[in-house]
Amino acid sequence: MRRITTMAVALTAASALALAGCGRAEENPGNGGGGQPGATGGGTGAAGGGFEGNALIGVALPQKTSENWVLAESLFNEDLKAAGFQADVQFANNGVSEQQNQIQSMVTKGAKVIVVGAIDGGQISSQVQAAKDAGATVIAYDRLIKNTEAVDYYVAYDNYKVGQLQGQALLDGMKAKKPNGPYNIELFAGSPDDANAKVFFDGAMNILKPKLDDGTLKVASGQTDFTQAVTQGWKAENAQKRMDTLLAGSYSSAELDGVLSPNDTLARAIITSVKQAGKDVPVVTGQDSEVESVKSIVAGEQYSTINKDTRNLVKATVGMIKALQAGQQPEVNDTQQYNNGVKVVPANLLEPMIVTKENVKEAYAGDPTLSKLTNG
Repeated sequence: MRRITTMAVALTAASALALAGCGRAEENPGNGGGGQPGATGGGTGAAGGGFEGNALIGVALPQKTSENWVLAESLFNEDLKAAGFQADVQFANNGVSEQQNQIQSMVTKGAKVIVVGAIDGGQISSQVQAAKDAGATVIAYDRLIKNTEAVDYYVAYDNYKVGQLQGQALLDGMKAKKPNGPYNIELFAGSPDDANAKVFFDGAMNILKPKLDDGTLKVASGQTDFTQAVTQGWKAENAQKRMDTLLAGSYSSAELDGVLSPNDTLARAIITSVKQAGKDVPVVTGQDSEVESVKSIVAGEQYSTINKDTRNLVKATVGMIKALQAGQQPEVNDTQQYNNGVKVVPANLLEPMIVTKENVKEAYAGDPTLSKLTNG
């Protein structure tokens, strides 16, 4: 992911689609998901007999690359302490090795539950195994932990659906500006070390590929593969540099109608590149409801973002921890789709929502920060 910010709408959990090699099984591709909303899945045995009410809970977060992670830090501290737990919330701004050390430190301190928002979900298997060996429960937060048995639960928004919403928003936005195609588009993806990046991309391509196949859409650069579209580190400067190159190489005379951007930070970088090239701003998607992007949507510039309330995601995570403390199985609603390469991880999925200028007031009506941006 990608940034998830505060929003007003608490949405029900939704099902997930099967994806190979990025956290989902291969069954039923393209159908929007196989888990049943609200259904409680089978337990993993992680609940056990519970633990003391003032236990230490570790939360290992990735780098501060977007607003949602900063918000998650404060929310975890507040919500865990309000629930009576001791909170050890850490950022790994110096990279994977720092996060590995932080998780190991949480194990040493005796944390009963360790929540991990992984920098790279494929490089912490030894540390989460150590947590399991010490009797802790491991919850993957927002990003699936891959290739290990030692992860008990996954809590996230339905990230494949996020991609589908982005793909549909791109089509809808371009049609609103120019009713008849064909349309020239370019594709951007997130960082390849983030397990969610390919999930977002594949979800979007589930919507866009039929239109590429029938000629409604054209990628003038020819860069349609995930590996060609990735943005290392989710860094804005990397996205802007690539957009500069695409514009110079493929759009000296052609019109660019739309850009699939996986999040708001990259969307703004793409828009900056287009403006600096002296071209009209195309339809650009996003995700995370970052403040500057919400302002841009209200102003009619960035076309869309995704409503994923970090408050709800942290609340769902703390709810799982409270259930574990009481010796109960946490609520999950998908026990089939999220295959981390070794096991299917029971998941609690929340529902994302597309936000455009048309519904921006409704989407953020109760948000103390973003609602102020939509008035007037």
